Amino acid sequence: MDLRVLRYFVAVAEERHVGRAAGRLHMAQPPLSRAVRGREDELGATLFERTPKGVSLTAAGALLYDEAVALLARADRIRDRVTAAGAATLTVGTLADTAEHAGARLVALFRERHPHVDVRVHETDLADPTAGLRAGLVDVALTRTPFVDNGISVHVLRPVRTGVVLRDDDPLSGRPSVSTADLAGRRWICLPDGTDPAWAAYWTSGVPGGPVVRTIQECLQAALWNGISAFAPLGQPLPPGLRVVPVVDRPPSDLVVAWPKAGGGPLVRGFVRVAASLSPADWTP
Repeated sequence: MDLRVLRYFVAVAEERHVGRAAGRLHMAQPPLSRAVRGREDELGATLFERTPKGVSLTAAGALLYDEAVALLARADRIRDRVTAAGAATLTVGTLADTAEHAGARLVALFRERHPHVDVRVHETDLADPTAGLRAGLVDVALTRTPFVDNGISVHVLRPVRTGVVLRDDDPLSGRPSVSTADLAGRRWICLPDGTDPAWAAYWTSGVPGGPVVRTIQECLQAALWNGISAFAPLGQPLPPGLRVVPVVDRPPSDLVVAWPKAGGGPLVRGFVRVAASLSPADWTP
């Protein structure tokens, strides 16, 4: 028997009213009535006595109700046991502060849909914008663009404007915004050798000679102690004495979910679907 139609039948039997059962099942009343009629036709038995006030079970309906409840309970147990037996681990890569964007909404939705999955978070430093994805260390990643995306699929979750990190005593720190031309001649942070070229070109000036940093904290401390310039997302948490001034002629850096183009399996696809279903506001830390 079709378990879906059995669930319809049980709802009508318990609610004793087709309209209330339709509301419980989050469906319209006509298709529910047709499904119940179809089950009666299939069995050659009347399952409900219908009155203006609702419905009641016939003897045949009462027998089917007992069997249906037992069958559906067993089906649910089978599903839970199979899911538990296939419990797996999903490793999510994050880049520096992007772990903070995996807020309560994402966690709650993913846990609701995949309660038996063990989720592990792997954080990488600023040298790897794919957050371990290219190295095969993670299954899926929450990270920022731009980076070379050969072999990697991405879905944009939220564009993020960027600015320059300045000390409070910097001559430009009081401005509402600056341009790239305003920042000429400054000393900038550098990223380690071998860093993704698209990533390095976006987040540094490309001028060698500045301190090499691997983490956001190293970057912020270089700005705080030595006045080294660095780009950062607007809204980046800062220690006292620093601020981020928007750079008006720079394109945004997108917060993205990334995964292998080759696939990654049902858990990766499930994670991507959940992440993509959220609104941009859900990704505000």
